[in-house]
Parts: sequence; structure tokens; C-alpha cells
Amino acid sequence: MAALTFELIAKDPGSQARLGSLTTTHGKIETPIFMPVGTQATVKAMTPEELVEVGSQIILANTYHLYLRPGHDLVARLGGLHRFMHWDRPILTDSGGFQVFSLGELRKISEEGVQFRSHIDGSKHFISPEVSVAIQEALGSDIAMCFDECPPYPAEYDYVKKSLELTTRWARRCKEAHRRPDQALFGIVQGGMHPELRRESARQIIDIGFDGYALGGLSVGEEREIMYDMMQACSDILPESSPRYIMGIGAPEDLIEGINAGFDMFDCVMPTRNARNGALFTSTGRINIKSAIFAEDEGPIDPACDCYVCRNYSRAYLRHLYRSQEILASRLNTWHNLHFYLNLMGEVRRAIAEGRFAQFRKEFYARRAMAEPVFSKG
Repeated sequence: MAALTFELIAKDPGSQARLGSLTTTHGKIETPIFMPVGTQATVKAMTPEELVEVGSQIILANTYHLYLRPGHDLVARLGGLHRFMHWDRPILTDSGGFQVFSLGELRKISEEGVQFRSHIDGSKHFISPEVSVAIQEALGSDIAMCFDECPPYPAEYDYVKKSLELTTRWARRCKEAHRRPDQALFGIVQGGMHPELRRESARQIIDIGFDGYALGGLSVGEEREIMYDMMQACSDILPESSPRYIMGIGAPEDLIEGINAGFDMFDCVMPTRNARNGALFTSTGRINIKSAIFAEDEGPIDPACDCYVCRNYSRAYLRHLYRSQEILASRLNTWHNLHFYLNLMGEVRRAIAEGRFAQFRKEFYARRAMAEPVFSKG
């Protein structure tokens, strides 16, 4: 059995949106899909059973963080990441490239790889394409990502071009190093905010050949319209028969635009991180549960939501929990936000199946345009 198979089920007639089915060693995933981020082998504030209840089909774990703590060799000795974290559904691991990029002056990039200092204790480490693949194979994820260089924004054209060429060479080395037959490997397209470089990078990565293709280096400070332009620059080049993934974008609007451009998979810490900071997503925008306006509000977070939290708890109570710094605040807020994201993906899939995604997209923005002042877009 192949490590991954992808079936394109339907295409929306009024957009590039696609409905698909992705089969991995640990199960099937309906796309488009949002992947909750479990950086350190846990989606913060949620148990695996609760993740299933809110509709999670696949989660993302972080190679860089698990390499540093507790160590990939330990995870392998304890039966792999699925057993270690009590999650029997698919897992995607990122390569660690973005986290190393984020270290700034704590890292040094060379042809061989990246030397860096741990953000935990300052100890020196080195990750190459081969090491990144070996870590991910030890973790035992269903989908591994190639090690890449994520250029900063803004960056000079020549730097970005050299960076994408390095990413291509590293991708080739990743494919050569990858040996695990039950694990898929995705290539990553770079190219900064230059459409022609994005297309060049896509062609180079496609020539190497991978199980799926991702856009990296987005949502790093650029304006939204630029981000959307980069999506469109690659949508017609990437193979229709392969899953397409945009890494690290998370605002609901960004997901809708990514789907509109023909992408299938998304991940971001936004729903969980926002939840811990009191920002809750609703069908008409975001609310800040800390606001005094909710002090005596007996209504749910979102009257249109049927999640466990909205069925049982008021805005007033959630505000009280947050202001009291109760652990339950993070748990309930996270539950709701993840349900919102995963339910949105379910609505999108139904709209594509029925050939009405273009209309769904218009209605999505119309609801936000009619939001009360207490709501914020984004």
C-alpha cells in the first residue's frame, strides 16, 4: 500500500476550490482540511478524545521542538509519535525549517544545513536535510516535510532566488534520504513574494517529484493581498492529482482564499493561541471575551454555533473564567475555536460537493460585513 493516495472528488464550477480524499497509513482525511497544531505532541488545552469530538482528522507536530525535547530517539523507543501522544489518526510533521528561521541570530545557514542554538538552554545543534528526514522518520508521522529555507520579508530579489535554489537542493537531498515506506514526503515551494520566483520554485520541486506540495514562507509579515497573489501564482502549476498545502496561514479569510485558489490543507496556531488570549471566532467575526460588554451577557459565544461550549456556557461565564485566570477558560475557549475552524471546513466541503462554493464565499464575507461593532474582522 502506498504511504499516501489522493483522490480528487469534485471541483467547484465557480472557483478553483476542490473536494478531495487523502488516505494515509493512519486513516482517511477529507479535504479541504484544517490541521490543529500540536507543537510538542499536544494541541494545547485539548485531549485527543476532545480533538476527535470537535472534528480533527489530522494534527501537526513540530520536528524542531520534539527533536530538542523529549528527543526523537526517545519517541521512537516508546513506539512512535502516535502511541506516545495517544493519537491514532494521521499526523503531519513540519521539517523544523520555519522554527530555525525564526531563531534569527541564533542560527547560521550553510549549504550543508543549519547550525543553531537551542532556545531552551543555548546548546549548539545542527540540522541538515538528512537529519530533518531522520528525525521525522523516527517520530513516525504519516506525512513528513522537506527541510527548506524560509526567506524573511522583505528580502532582496537575489537573496530570495538563491534561497529557493538552496531549498531545491535540500529537497533533492531529502528525497534521497527518505526511506520509510509508510510515510509520505511533501516538497515545499519557496520564492518569497515574487510570483515569477514562486513559479520557478514550484517547477523545480515538481521536477524532483513528491507525494504532495506545499507553499512555505507565507504569513511572515506581508500584506494579505500579496499572500493571495502568491497562492494564485502557484495554483495552476502544482499537479492537480496531488494534495496542495499552504503552511502556517490561519485567519478564516485566509483559509477561504486558499481554498478558492485550489489548495487542500492548512495549519496555524491562530485558533488555539487566540483562544488562550481571549479572542474567539464566530460566524460574523472575532470577539474579545475580556470586554466588559459581556459581563452580564447570558448568550453563547456564537448563536449560530452548536459546539459543546456554545450549548452550555454563556459569554458572561467565559469572561469570568478568563479574568479569573482559570485553566478552564483556555480549555473551553480552545474547544470553541477549533470547532469553529473544523466546522467551517465541513461547510466548505459541502458547498464544493454541491457546486456552490463561490456563493458560499460571498455569503461568508457578507456575514462579516454586517457584524456588530464588538466584532472584529480577521
